[in-house]
Amino acid sequence: MMTSIDKAKKGGISIFALAMLNIVAVVSLRGLPAEAEYGLSSIFYYIFAAVVFLVPVSLVAAELATGWSEKGGVFRWVGEAFGPRLALVAIFMLWIEVTVWFPTALTFGSVSLAFMGPDQSWDQALSQNKFFVLGIVLAIYWLATFIALRGTAAFSKVAKWGGLIGTVIPGIVLIILGFSYLFFSGRPPQVQLSWHDVIPDFSNFNNVVLAASIFLFYAGMEMNAIHVKEVDDAPRNYPIAIAIAAIGTVCVFVLGTLAIAFVIPQKDINLTQSLLVAYDDMFAWAGISWAAPIMAACLALGVLAGVVGWVAGPSSALLVVAKGGYLPRFFQYTNKHGMATHIMMVQAFLVTIISVVFVVLPSVQAAYQILSQLTVVLYLIMYLLMFAAAIHLRYSQPNRPRPYKIPGGDMGMWIIAGVGFSGSLLAFIFSFIPPSQIAVGSPEEYVGFLVVLTVIFVLIPLFIYKARKPHWKDPAVTDFAPFTWEIENVHPGVINPSDKITHTLNQ
Repeated sequence: MMTSIDKAKKGGISIFALAMLNIVAVVSLRGLPAEAEYGLSSIFYYIFAAVVFLVPVSLVAAELATGWSEKGGVFRWVGEAFGPRLALVAIFMLWIEVTVWFPTALTFGSVSLAFMGPDQSWDQALSQNKFFVLGIVLAIYWLATFIALRGTAAFSKVAKWGGLIGTVIPGIVLIILGFSYLFFSGRPPQVQLSWHDVIPDFSNFNNVVLAASIFLFYAGMEMNAIHVKEVDDAPRNYPIAIAIAAIGTVCVFVLGTLAIAFVIPQKDINLTQSLLVAYDDMFAWAGISWAAPIMAACLALGVLAGVVGWVAGPSSALLVVAKGGYLPRFFQYTNKHGMATHIMMVQAFLVTIISVVFVVLPSVQAAYQILSQLTVVLYLIMYLLMFAAAIHLRYSQPNRPRPYKIPGGDMGMWIIAGVGFSGSLLAFIFSFIPPSQIAVGSPEEYVGFLVVLTVIFVLIPLFIYKARKPHWKDPAVTDFAPFTWEIENVHPGVINPSDKITHTLNQ
């Protein structure tokens, strides 16, 4: 990643380089078993989610990142449109959804470690042991936190090599082995292979419900939107790079999902185990069973790498907001490496509490599904605010220079952001409906758990904003720029005709 950025400083990021940055930022193998439930119809869901979510997120974030490029990310964008109260909700949703996501991602890591044993039956039994899962989840998370606290140099190395060894290589192996199994094993695939199966049975509402989680597969594309400023001829080349990234991402997800569906019968698919079982079965067929524990170790390393990056990223974003005076001084503390120590420690405490939920829920798989859906709900709240902010800013700050601007004028923005908003809202609603394909205990408890926690997490930043004090803002902090409407003495709810570039206002 550093190589691409260094090149950008000299001659701009190429279309291919930007596409690869986005693919690496989004692709993960952890969620593939959930979509393997659908067989060939997973193709439809992946493409649909890419069209109504992945592409809109990428294009909208690019316009926002170039029009309002100061520190703060989604906090800056939502705050420019609706003010700091909703902006604090948006950035808190990003931070808390990652906090909720950690146990689900690390559950996959614990299952990977369980499958390093010599016997698959024993491995499966161990991976279903809730206390084993809890212990590994907490061990990996705290290790990731201590690595992240060592600073950018430490966690970037882990993220770089862990991403390559734990995601890229296993993904390639999965696809190659899966399709080799299909064409050369002589065994019938465990999924129906007919074109009419690509279109889902929409009369079965449960098919749509579980598929809502696919939106989270594509989350994170907005992180690289800042690079649009480094792309030569951005109005032309950026959409091309996004199209390549979207197609590449969809291909990886589709082919990886089908590889699992070829090997694992639909009735036997398990959200936390099926990827590892598929590797075991494929390696056994290929006569290299000894490779299964190695692959399990690689996947566990990939989880550690992903967690290290996500521990540091959103916490650093929240630190910027804290230094702007929107969180108490306690959360503004940094160590000698410049890392948000207190924010990370609070996050670690919350992750520990949430992880203990595994012990009281009916099964590891049920906990996995519930926490995964809560992650989707919280993340989609942020995206709903982002899409709404992009539309609003076209009217409230119409003349603000945007080096990249979604083509088609205001109608183009309405179409792109409107599709993204509608798709996100639909997925948000469906996320509260229990999927019948997966045992989640009592449906009432499932829905109640999601609703109560969602309300609590939304209310927290609202209460913090209401309780904010003037002394929270440190006068010595100069790296958080005021909103443009603050500098120009204009309320964010009224039209501001200013055509000044945002960074010049803060000089």
